[in-house]
Amino acid sequence: MTPDDAAVGSGTAVSADKPVNLTDPPTLTGLLQRAQAQGLSRLDAQLLLSRATGLTRTGLLADGEQPVAAAAQQQFEHECLRRLQGEPLAYIEGHKEFWSLDLTVNSAVLVPRPETELLVERTLALLPPQPLLVADLGTGSGAIALALAHERPHWSVLGVDRSTAALNVARGNAQRLALGNVDWRCGHWCEPLAGSLYDAIVSNPPYVAADDPALAALRHEPLSALAASDDGYGDLLAIIDQARQHLQPGGWLLLEHGTSQADRLAEALVAAGYARVVCHPDLAGHPRVTEACWPGC
Repeated sequence: MTPDDAAVGSGTAVSADKPVNLTDPPTLTGLLQRAQAQGLSRLDAQLLLSRATGLTRTGLLADGEQPVAAAAQQQFEHECLRRLQGEPLAYIEGHKEFWSLDLTVNSAVLVPRPETELLVERTLALLPPQPLLVADLGTGSGAIALALAHERPHWSVLGVDRSTAALNVARGNAQRLALGNVDWRCGHWCEPLAGSLYDAIVSNPPYVAADDPALAALRHEPLSALAASDDGYGDLLAIIDQARQHLQPGGWLLLEHGTSQADRLAEALVAAGYARVVCHPDLAGHPRVTEACWPGC
C-alpha cells in the first residue's frame, strides 16, 4: 500500500474533539443531520444508522421522522465517534466485501482494497483451472487466498502469515465460506513453503516507506502489514529472492506494489532470473501488479 492508497482504504480522518452530541428526542433525520454537522459523511452516517436501527438506507429516508430507541441512539453515537476518529468503517461493521465474498475483518488485518482484486484477476488469467498449488504470502484476512480458492475449486491454496491473530481471522473466513481447498501456515514469507514447489506465489506485502507521513491516516490498521524497510522495497525484494526456491519451472510470481515501484521491481526480477516481466495498471491507471515467470514458461 502506498500513500495514494490511504484515502481508498481508510478514509480521511476528521478531527473530533467530542462525541456526536444528541440531546434532543432523536428522529432518524435528526440523527443523520447532527452526525453530518460533526463532520461525518452522508454515506457513513446512513450506513451507521442503518446498522444501529436495522433499517435500510431507503427506510431511513422514507421514515425520517420516526423516533429512535435509546439503545440504537447510543450505538450510533458511539460508532460515529469511532468513524470521526478515523477508524475504517469496515472495522466498525466487522466485515468487508472482496471479490463478492463477505469477509470478517478486524484490527489484526488490513481492510481489503478494491485494487487488490487485480492480483486475483491476473492469477486467474495466467493459470489454468486444473489442480495446481498456489501460495498467498502475507494473507491477512485471507482475501486473496479465499478469492482464488473460491474461483478455482481444484486448486490447493495456501495462505501464509506471520501473525497468528491474522491467521485466526483468515481461518474463520474460510470456515464461514465453506472453502475446503485452502490451508493456512504461520511464518515469514516463503519460510513455510519449504519442501514444496508452487505453480504460483502471490503477495500484497507491505510497501510503504516507514517514514511516509501517509501512514498517519492508516493508524488504525496494523503497521507491520503496511510499512517496509528500504524505502518500502524491503519485503518486495525479499519475496523476489526467496520465491525462486519455491516455484515450479514455468511458475508465476505476482506482486502488488506501490505506484512508483514498478521500474525497480522489474529490474530486480530480471536480475534474479525471472522472465516475461509485465506490470499491469489498476482501474485508476496506476501501476499496481507486476507478474514474472520462473524459467521454463
